Amino acid sequence: MIKCNNWPIGVCVWSLDNDLDKIGRLRQETNLTHINLGLWPAIDGKDENFLARVKKEQWDINATVINFPQEDYSTLDSIKATGGIVMDKYWDVNSQRVFKALDITAEMGVKYLLFHFGFFDHTDAKAAQGFKDKVKRLADAAAKKHIALLMETGQETADDLKLLLEELKHPALFVNLDPGNMILYNKGNPVEAVKTLQPWIRQVHAKDALRTKVAGTWGQEMPWGDGEVGTDAFLKALKQEGFEGVLAIEREAGGNKYEDIKLGVGRLSHWNA
Repeated sequence: MIKCNNWPIGVCVWSLDNDLDKIGRLRQETNLTHINLGLWPAIDGKDENFLARVKKEQWDINATVINFPQEDYSTLDSIKATGGIVMDKYWDVNSQRVFKALDITAEMGVKYLLFHFGFFDHTDAKAAQGFKDKVKRLADAAAKKHIALLMETGQETADDLKLLLEELKHPALFVNLDPGNMILYNKGNPVEAVKTLQPWIRQVHAKDALRTKVAGTWGQEMPWGDGEVGTDAFLKALKQEGFEGVLAIEREAGGNKYEDIKLGVGRLSHWNA
């Protein structure tokens, strides 16, 4: 097992297009043992042998992950409208997708299920209550299977997410902190987010990015250590706040994601506070 500080280093399998051959080669070359497992090849019926092969290869699965079919990441406005579980018209389909993912997660003995819950607006009381009702229903279902849901940071600020978590006070609801997303969405300082969300952080996506210079547009994802997260200060904040989870490298852009992930593994494994 390869580590950063005392944190296991993992990888998000969708960073390499859910190609288990590539993931296996990465393990051989880096000694990675932990993964975040995207479930959509199995849930969408594109690969009937996907889960069986994952089990056979005996990965340490820190979290399972799902997406939602209606999500449109082409612009910030489109993902704000379509992301996660916000849209009522897709609630039946999306909730069933979560329930199916919970069944798989429980069967595989994994304790976390992770996804983007979507943009929530505290200023719209009716919409906010509807969103909270949905989150509570999913969290209740997770708790019955002894699974915790991890809310992926994205369009909201750390303060807004903290407010939601404090209002819900649900024992099966925690956070996957993605500092790169905070930069991509231009939603605050990742180092400060560690301090704000510390009680709920159970996993971190090691992803870096540059902020946009054009308001209303995406930032640019970068290899770990080449963006504006402030990786040294970020990791020091995690250590100071007592983080005990996995650092799962996520690389969704770029022309050579495999080498970028290996670069991230090297940088993380050689980091010293």
